[in-house]
Amino acid sequence: MENKYGFNFLWMFAKFEKDTKPTAPNLRELDFIAEKGFNFVRVPTDYKFWTKDFDYLNPDEKIFETFIDVYLDECTKRGLHMSLNIHRAPGYCVNRNDLEKHSLWTDKEALDGFIFLWEHFAKRYKGISNDLISFDLVNEPPHIGRHGCTRDAHEKVIRETIAAIRKIDPTREIVINGLACGHTALPELADAEVIHSGRGYQPFQVSHHKAQWIDDWENMEPPVYPGILDGMNWDRTALAESYKEWREVEAEGVKIHIGEFGCFNKTPNDMALRWLSDLMGCWKDFGWGYAMWNFKGPFGICDHGRPDARFEKLNGFNIDVELLDLMLNNRRRKK
Repeated sequence: MENKYGFNFLWMFAKFEKDTKPTAPNLRELDFIAEKGFNFVRVPTDYKFWTKDFDYLNPDEKIFETFIDVYLDECTKRGLHMSLNIHRAPGYCVNRNDLEKHSLWTDKEALDGFIFLWEHFAKRYKGISNDLISFDLVNEPPHIGRHGCTRDAHEKVIRETIAAIRKIDPTREIVINGLACGHTALPELADAEVIHSGRGYQPFQVSHHKAQWIDDWENMEPPVYPGILDGMNWDRTALAESYKEWREVEAEGVKIHIGEFGCFNKTPNDMALRWLSDLMGCWKDFGWGYAMWNFKGPFGICDHGRPDARFEKLNGFNIDVELLDLMLNNRRRKK
């Protein structure tokens, strides 16, 4: 996925309230990113949209037909690769994990339901080119020790799921996320012949300044970039060094992609642009593709609301043109 660049789209994210429903894709947004030369759409999904009362093995097929099949079709029409991600999986979610009855990492019921889903998708999309769809297994597994997750338990879940998919569709492109919410590399899975997906949120004080869903957000250090945070001097060199373990895994033949990155809109705009420029510049040097979280909203390029950003109307969208230019200028692999 070194040449895959784009955005996360939240059409099926996330069912925190009982009455929320998945939404149809915004075709104008897809047209816009395709016209600008982006080619990658990551779709985080929530199994609760098609499952009732933790009955993992009896999904509502109409949801798959009405929404996920349509997402894939609309992306395909525009030459966009769709990465299908389970953001809330049976037994685990990085957001509101308290809504789960089981643990994906310790309970057979959850693991059976998780594997069942990926077997279902493997059958459903078998024969469709990897140019058009990939499977991103589970979003941002937790820090070791949380929710019953250990390195061994995580590896077991991932290897069993990969094996189940490949029994049905041996060549399907599969993506796995790093531990510690996507930030910790997975050398123990370097031989799994899958793409490893990292994150672009460090230092957290810059990317998530005043993000009220973060534990103890009020006591986070004020953001500074470049500068010292948590006793560490953050600059472009430090950003590159923060991916040292990922580069080591890459050296074993693993492909790396950054599945999420972005800057919350409370960080001063000039600082956000400096940081994002260095971050994407590192990935360009490495030859890694990326997907911003997300297209529209407080982390995106459209209507993020960050003070002092320079917005222009493009194709009917209120776009941060400086941020868009940064993305466009950092799409190419360094020769």
